[in-house]
Amino acid sequence: MDTEKTDSQKPVIEQMTDMLAGAAGVLAESAVKTTAKAATAAIAKRMPKSAKKVAKTVQKAAAKSKKSAAKKSPKKSAKKSPKKTSKKSAKKTAKKAGKNTAKKKSKR
Repeated sequence: MDTEKTDSQKPVIEQMTDMLAGAAGVLAESAVKTTAKAATAAIAKRMPKSAKKVAKTVQKAAAKSKKSAAKKSPKKSAKKSPKKTSKKSAKKTAKKAGKNTAKKKSKR
């Protein structure tokens, strides 16, 4: 079902085209990463020191919470026992239900 030819069956021109396409992809990826680093550095230069300090504090707090969350085991929830009904009330309701179904007036 695979319609692609293997490398040995492809013409040399197609093999070179594939290789160049892969290299172009790698170059494009590295160019994007480099641009992102440069933009981050430019923004960091323009930020006031107080904002940088707050950002670092928040970052440290987030890192600590991740570590502590990983160490803690999940809490076990307390099982609640079902409500107990008194035997008297259960018997009364059963008797009432029985009386209602037993009493049927028949009209003749």
